[in-house]
Amino acid sequence: MNFAPGIAPLLAMLAVVLAGGATALQAPTNARLATAVASPVNAAFVSFAVGTAALGILAAILHTRPDIAASKALPWYAWVGGLYGAIFVVAAAWAVPRLGVATTITLMVAGQLMISLVLDHFGALGVPQAPISLTRLAGVALVIGGVLLVRRG
Repeated sequence: MNFAPGIAPLLAMLAVVLAGGATALQAPTNARLATAVASPVNAAFVSFAVGTAALGILAAILHTRPDIAASKALPWYAWVGGLYGAIFVVAAAWAVPRLGVATTITLMVAGQLMISLVLDHFGALGVPQAPISLTRLAGVALVIGGVLLVRRG
């Protein structure tokens, strides 16, 4: 899709905020499911099955087709994103009943930011390089401080 200059970043920001909200909803939903299906791993399995079905339907509606040649040229790490998602979903389903939604999500965001700083600093996994700075470290420290405040609250 082509958008007027300046609109695409705003839409991307909105999409990411909505995805973050979905993550906050996903954690307690899967925690509740985990009690019914006897484990966070089983809950993650059901969650991924439902997600896979939804993505299959969306791909069919949008008529998307994979580029097989481009897929063959990908580095190994491009294929393991689902593994990270599985770790995320299992950890959230397990942690929410023990820590609560807000603490679980803020800890996850803190972890995401710490790893993100390292990935950006080195330009790892093909992302644009952005060196670690005191300002960026302060931003992560503020989020970690937020974790402590949420936990004590």
